[in-house]
Amino acid sequence: MSQANSRIKVFSCNSNPLLAQKICNHLGIPLGDSKVNKFSDGEIHIQLNETVRGMDVYVVQSTCDPVNQHLMELLVMVDALKRASAGTINVVIPYYGYARQDRKARARDPITAKLVANLIETAGADRVIAMDLHATQIQGFFNIPVDHLLGVPILANYFQGKDLSDLVVVSPDHGGVIRARRLAERLEAPLAIIDKRRPEPNVSEVMSIIGKVAGKTAIIIDDIIDTAGTICLATEAILERGAKEVYACCTHPVLSGPALERIENSGIKQLIATDTIPLKPEKMLDKIEVLSVAPVIGEAIYRIHHEQSVSKLFV
Repeated sequence: MSQANSRIKVFSCNSNPLLAQKICNHLGIPLGDSKVNKFSDGEIHIQLNETVRGMDVYVVQSTCDPVNQHLMELLVMVDALKRASAGTINVVIPYYGYARQDRKARARDPITAKLVANLIETAGADRVIAMDLHATQIQGFFNIPVDHLLGVPILANYFQGKDLSDLVVVSPDHGGVIRARRLAERLEAPLAIIDKRRPEPNVSEVMSIIGKVAGKTAIIIDDIIDTAGTICLATEAILERGAKEVYACCTHPVLSGPALERIENSGIKQLIATDTIPLKPEKMLDKIEVLSVAPVIGEAIYRIHHEQSVSKLFV
């Protein structure tokens, strides 16, 4: 461990300890010694087994399922570090739960993504490092610095290493066009957009496809695949319009409810995701390939600690 890195400490809560260890391996430092336990009544208890006084501390925790438990673990960990006189407390949230509740879609809706931001700030965090926020405006929900990391370069590197021809990158909706364009630019491929409407949550209906997919190898990109209804419907529509084959990719594989069955029975040749959310063995279909975000997060931590540009990682 270099002397410069000796002031960095990385701790993990319970959501994604393997990712935290990979980040530490990238930085060349040991994972912080801590335990996150529950009392018999379900209350969370944090135990820090080493000093953090004056240190730049990074806490790795995806607020994935069970979302509320993992969120509470994060808040209690931040409070413990603050009371232990940590120099700075930097919260690394590879997957930001509640991010899809970022606005009032209907009257009397909560804006829960903002509430979560308030909780993290109030607990005592000095900085947030997040990857592929569902809505970029969530950065503005915080009054502390937010470093927003992108998953597109990781996915692009994967596809650049495969022998694929006649590519087209497809955005499954209008909201994902910027993300799809970034991937298309890196792969030097054209862009297509699916125009759909969503009559109710987790239900979508394809309307039309803007762009040429016939005779192409299509790559559908999204930030989150939850129940997989959107991605599977998009795949069906693309194949019906003459695409040779369809790959799907995302940063956050939530894969809840009927997602696995839908993906297995769909025309998707392969689904590429990252480890922002750990996939249990029963969710590891033969079709699913998982890439690690640890090198990107580790490099971001290094750059933040040494006061270097983070945005240059994604140029």
